[in-house]
Amino acid sequence: MTDKAISPLRRRMIEDMTIRKLAPKTQASYIRAVRTFAVFLGRSPDQASAEDLRRYHLHLASSGVSVPSQNATVTALRFFFAERLRRSTVTDRMPFVREPRRLPVVLSPEEVVRLLEAAPGLKYRAALSVAYGAGLRANEVVSLKIGDIDSTRMVIRVEQGKGGKDRYVMLSAHLLELLRAWWKIARPQGWLFPGQNPVNPLTTRQLNRACHAAAQAAAIDKRVSLHTLRHSFATHLLEQKVDIRVIQVLLGHKKLDTTALYSQVATKTIREVTSPLERLTMTVPPPA
Repeated sequence: MTDKAISPLRRRMIEDMTIRKLAPKTQASYIRAVRTFAVFLGRSPDQASAEDLRRYHLHLASSGVSVPSQNATVTALRFFFAERLRRSTVTDRMPFVREPRRLPVVLSPEEVVRLLEAAPGLKYRAALSVAYGAGLRANEVVSLKIGDIDSTRMVIRVEQGKGGKDRYVMLSAHLLELLRAWWKIARPQGWLFPGQNPVNPLTTRQLNRACHAAAQAAAIDKRVSLHTLRHSFATHLLEQKVDIRVIQVLLGHKKLDTTALYSQVATKTIREVTSPLERLTMTVPPPA
């Protein structure tokens, strides 16, 4: 898109987002949301009323748009009207929708082994092993650079993870050995996991496709995605009695409540709890 094709309103919004240091993906998402709203409205979005926004929110809900997508749209439009137009009150009738909280899918340690061994090639096995062994998100895995692997301190530096925060995660000896084997074969420069064009990193789509292929090859009948490995990482640490606040830091969670969800799927921990029924003195009636 050329500079002339960008309207003054959009240009100022981009400038506002740049000042706020919003991530490029976030900026693109906000622009897309405002553009889609303008198409619905049929005129410039800065002319919208509170009733227009309410109608649009109703349109999204009745069209079957997912709750996360609805909330992302609300966030974008609130930014547009509050920061760009100084008309924050017009979005008061666009509340965030509470999303039903579902338990994450978690693999057993045996299933993780099968999945990793079924990965299509050493690069993907190493990348998937990073996702599970360090609990990284897909975007964090593909964004790793050679210099982020600190074998002296046995940590991995995650630069600008979700929320624009840096953090360190552990680097196990087994994972380091696997990464060294990958480096010796491919000799990547810059990106730890380069894409087809070495100038660019592997894409999250490519990594997720490899994860799905590995799960299928391993005959795992659960709904598996790259994020499933992160869920499994957290759950297995909890089952190993690692303090939940340490797990929170490793995952980069802002709130402890988010991490606490894994206590509901740590089945090993649940199995070790003695039911109060076991402490009762009762006789079991014989079968009829």
